[in-house]
Amino acid sequence: MSSSIRSDKGSTPSLAELIVSVKKTLPMVSDATGRLSLSQLKSFLGPAFKGLILQTSRGADSTTMKTAHDVHYDWTYERENTTMSKLYNAALSSQWNAIDLDWSCEVDPLSISRPIIPDAFCPGIVLPQWALLSDKEKAKHRQALLSWMLSQILHGEQGALYGACQVIQAVPWMDGKLLGSTQVLDEGRHVEVFHRYLNEKLGRKYEINENLYVLSEFLVNDSRWDVKFLGMQIMIEGFGLGAFTMIQNIVDEPLLKNILKLIIQDEARHVHYGVLALQKFYENELSEKELREREDLAFEISLLLQRRFLAHEIYDEYWGNHLSLKQWDKFVGESQLMRIFRKSMFRLVIPHLKKLGLLSPRIQPRYRQAGLLDFQEGKAVYEMSQQELLGPVAC
Repeated sequence: MSSSIRSDKGSTPSLAELIVSVKKTLPMVSDATGRLSLSQLKSFLGPAFKGLILQTSRGADSTTMKTAHDVHYDWTYERENTTMSKLYNAALSSQWNAIDLDWSCEVDPLSISRPIIPDAFCPGIVLPQWALLSDKEKAKHRQALLSWMLSQILHGEQGALYGACQVIQAVPWMDGKLLGSTQVLDEGRHVEVFHRYLNEKLGRKYEINENLYVLSEFLVNDSRWDVKFLGMQIMIEGFGLGAFTMIQNIVDEPLLKNILKLIIQDEARHVHYGVLALQKFYENELSEKELREREDLAFEISLLLQRRFLAHEIYDEYWGNHLSLKQWDKFVGESQLMRIFRKSMFRLVIPHLKKLGLLSPRIQPRYRQAGLLDFQEGKAVYEMSQQELLGPVAC
C-alpha cells in the first residue's frame, strides 16, 4: 500500500516556492539516482517529493501517513533470547519519570554573562557580519541554534515512538516484543521532556527538517520490519545518541545536562537492542542481494541525517540575505559544530553497521569519500564505558 499524506494545516506552495525547492534539492536527488536501484528509488521518491519539493510538513499542525506491515502474533510466548531478556530487565529497572526532574530551576537562554552554548558552535561566527552583532543579538543566535537542535531531536523522538510501536508488532520473537515495549515508554518520555523544555525553558520550537521528514515517512511506509529497525534503531537512534552526547558536553545548563544524561542511557539500550535483533537476522535470513540493498540504504540514510544538521532553518532565518545556500553548506560543513557533530554521531553508527555486515568492501569507498570510514574500528555502544560514551569528542 502506498503512503498517503494529508496536512491538516498548511498552505500549498506557490510556483516560486516550488522552483526554489527543486533548485535546492535537485543535486541531492541526482546523486541518489546514480547510486540507488530502481526499487529503492521508487521507495524514496514519494517521501522525497512530498518532503523536499512540496514541503508537506511546513506550516502544518499534523501530518497523516498510511502504512502497511505484517503483524506477527506469537502464540507460544516462548522466551529464548537470554541477552534480550537481560536487557529487558535492565530497561525495567532503569525507568525514570519526567516529573521528578527539577523543572523549577531558572533557565535564561538569552543570558549574556552565562551563554547557554558557546559562540564557537554558532555557524555564523566565521562570517564578518557576526562581529557587527550586539551581545543581545548573539544571544538570540545561541537560543535559536539550541532550540533548532532540540526541535529536530524532538521530531526524531516522535518518529522513534511510532517506529517502536510498529516494530513490536512485526518482530518475530517474544523477547524482542517485550524489550520493544519498554522502548515505547522511553520514547514517549523523551517526547514529553524535550517538548516541555523547548516550551518552558527555551521558548522556541522549529518545524521538522525536510531531510528528517523524508526519512520518517520512508520508514513509516516501508513494510519490512528489519528496514524500520535499521533506519530507526541503528541509524536515527545512533545519530541521536551522538547528538545527545555532543550537546551534553557543550551546553551550560544543569537541567538540560541532566535530561540528556538520562536519555543517553535509554538510547544506548535501544541501539544495543537494534544490533541484537538484526545481527542474527542479517547473517541467516537475507540473500546477498537483500543485504546489499540494506547496505545501500544505510548509506543513503547517513547522508540524509548528515544533511539534517546543515541548519538550513537557521540560514533562512538569519543569513539568507548575506550568502548563498551553497556557500552556507560549505562553511557549515567545515564548522567546528559540524566536525564535532560528525564525529560524535558516526562514531556511534559506523561500528554497528560493521557488526551487521553492512560495511563490505563494496560500500567502503563511499564512506571513505565522505570521510567516515575512520570510525569502523570504534567500539559498539554496549562495549563502551559510561565515561567513553559521555566524554567529550575532540574535533
